[in-house]
Amino acid sequence: MSVIMTLAVAGDPKGAEQYASANAEKMRAVLEVAKRHGLIAHRFYGSDDGGSLMVLDEWPDRQSFESFFQKQGAEIRPMFEAAGVSAQIEPTFWRELTTHDAYGWGV
Repeated sequence: MSVIMTLAVAGDPKGAEQYASANAEKMRAVLEVAKRHGLIAHRFYGSDDGGSLMVLDEWPDRQSFESFFQKQGAEIRPMFEAAGVSAQIEPTFWRELTTHDAYGWGV
């Protein structure tokens, strides 16, 4: 079963978007490497108040993400720096629980 990885940090969503727009080729290159490591789904989100960023990914397992992040950290860091992120980046991993009320996402 796959895992969800979330990464939430204080930072400027507009700065992240500006970096992504100015560095679209780099963003696509990192995405291609992630896909080769098994990435299933990926999104960036910004809070309504403009003070937080969140990455939401689905990976086959934690090890796939960790292998990718170890190899691509130097390529990923500049985007977070452009968003003013100064805190340590700490991903959280989640597993789906069996609660008998799943809905959507192809259930």
